[in-house]
Amino acid sequence: MKQWGPSTSAIHSGVEVDASTGAIIQPIHMSSVYVQPEPGEFKYDYGRSMNPDFYPLEAALAALEHADHATVVSSGVGAMSCLLGLLDEGARIVMPTDVYGGTYRLFQRIFAQVGIRIEQIDMTDLDLVDKALRGGSHTTILYAESPTNPLLFVYDLREISIIAKRYGAISVLDSTFASPIFQNGISLGFDVVLHSCSKYLGGHSDIVAGCLMTNNLEIKQKLDFTRTSMGLHSDPFTMFLLRRSLKTLPLRMARHQSNAMILAEYLEGHRMVRRVLYPGLKSHPQHHIAVRQMHGFSGMMSVEFDVDTSAVSKLIAGFRLFTLAESLGGVESLVEQPALMTHMKIPANIRKAHGLADALVRFSVGIEDAEDLVDDLDRALSALSPSKID
Repeated sequence: MKQWGPSTSAIHSGVEVDASTGAIIQPIHMSSVYVQPEPGEFKYDYGRSMNPDFYPLEAALAALEHADHATVVSSGVGAMSCLLGLLDEGARIVMPTDVYGGTYRLFQRIFAQVGIRIEQIDMTDLDLVDKALRGGSHTTILYAESPTNPLLFVYDLREISIIAKRYGAISVLDSTFASPIFQNGISLGFDVVLHSCSKYLGGHSDIVAGCLMTNNLEIKQKLDFTRTSMGLHSDPFTMFLLRRSLKTLPLRMARHQSNAMILAEYLEGHRMVRRVLYPGLKSHPQHHIAVRQMHGFSGMMSVEFDVDTSAVSKLIAGFRLFTLAESLGGVESLVEQPALMTHMKIPANIRKAHGLADALVRFSVGIEDAEDLVDDLDRALSALSPSKID
């Protein structure tokens, strides 16, 4: 059967008309316990492991990511935690120097405590990727973000997946910044793709959830087992809201991207901006890779303003439409200062070594009218005192 397009998949994948009522929207099963006709004979055993709300949502998520299987979990960090089920004693995780602060905290502070070795490398250098994966007798996960949080590096995912396969490493891609609409890591050769569904997939800043997709049935079974064993399941109402949100994901992503491009071009030409990090700009160092492997550039960008650090904090607290808050991917525009917010748990010396400046500002561009967002930026920048400008 011909594969549906993303909008059709978002609306119809996993949908089954309710047999008893004919309802076009599937019911929420707010039950933790299920009757068993005989001991050990059941269709569902317990809400933590076999909730009937898992399956239609997972079918939709898998279809959007061009994958055979999906596992829905409690959060993006819950999705990363599920990776423990793929590792053995003495395992390694090789990951980029630029990662979400919560990823760094989980891997370096929790996984490392139980003997998993964590190595961070510059994944723009494919020779370093090859060197890091070469040799070793234990399970290795090659873990990538692309685009990265918050420096928006774009890695050559196809080449990285080939290197991972060469050395028997399990390749895992955090594709949260792109969403399945703009990037499909499974199609680029990755074994597992994960998303924080709290972000673009949920899209309304009202849920916390995560998911992992794969074509490998054995990996899927291990992820499901880990979800059950560690209590990483999502709740029925959250899954209902997430399935609702997926129906508009392609429409929302198109608007996120168009708004972000307008703002990126505006800021790149502004006298008070040092540089704009947005994969859709030709000035982005990996723009040529993004064009080749992405279907669009999403709504995330980071900016270095040509003002002192104290002025940056004043600037981002003075917006009217850009809300000063962590997270991303919602319909409303958000702004944050990673060094003081999402990435503050990374030691300052490591942030500096990896190129994350204290004054860097990250924008999650929403779906408001672009002209209003430009006006908000212009007003806030104009309000800065000339004495604050370097």
